[in-house]
Amino acid sequence: MSTQITTAFVNQFSANVQMLSQQMGSLLRKAVDSETVVGENAFFDQIGESAAVAKTSRHSDTPFVETPHSRRKVSLTTYEWADLIDSADKIRTLADPTSNYARAAAGAMGRSMDDVIIAALGGSAQTGKAGATATALPAASKIVHGSAGLTLAKLISAKKILDEGNVDPSIPRFIVVAPEGIEDLLNTTSVTSSDFNTVKSLVQGEISTYLGFSFITSNRLLSDGTSRLAYAFASDGLKLAVGQEIVARIDERSDKSYSTQVFLSQTIGAVRMEEKKVVEIACNE
Repeated sequence: MSTQITTAFVNQFSANVQMLSQQMGSLLRKAVDSETVVGENAFFDQIGESAAVAKTSRHSDTPFVETPHSRRKVSLTTYEWADLIDSADKIRTLADPTSNYARAAAGAMGRSMDDVIIAALGGSAQTGKAGATATALPAASKIVHGSAGLTLAKLISAKKILDEGNVDPSIPRFIVVAPEGIEDLLNTTSVTSSDFNTVKSLVQGEISTYLGFSFITSNRLLSDGTSRLAYAFASDGLKLAVGQEIVARIDERSDKSYSTQVFLSQTIGAVRMEEKKVVEIACNE
């Protein structure tokens, strides 16, 4: 049983259970390609670039062009969350905390999904027929911090890397950054001025789009104590495999004096589909 439920007792605090500040749900799921899969592992086949052959003579043989194939593997992991609420605890509160517990659990599940996506953006991708080869994000897809935060120059470089990789500009592009990265950009005249940007960034206090990127602010990005990694990517550059969507149950537990158990479970995995579609940006903090 959670020992923290006593903080909701009316004779100590308030009549309502208040949700503390936290990220509710996944911020990144909408930004990546997702697919429902069955099994412990999933494989996604890819077709690479080929070239047409010039016809040099009449009645020449039909050319044979071998289309390159590759494959990415994703391993699925199940994430669970559960807590118990005693009947005695309910009696001592004016508001039944069960629904807020369910919301807290859903928030935890969403944050786990974002952690899986972020790890796949910058981590090694399992490639090959059996997924036995680890493919790291190459140095060409990484922008060093250069003792600077998130700058306009880094955004332009990220766009250039995607463009030089022939990433289809019609595919939605996103960038996930930490709050300090947004602060850095809000202090940049070119970003906040209406002469350069149609978004009134200073009025709204946020940046929604710039240079073709839709911005997502996240506190889940990793830091080494000096710099924090942001990621610019095309939406189909990352595959989210969903083995099981979030399943929620709120039941009485006869083995726990009929306390109410809030339980959530999901099975997910993620893999980077193409290195050319992901850019890692190191931002000095």
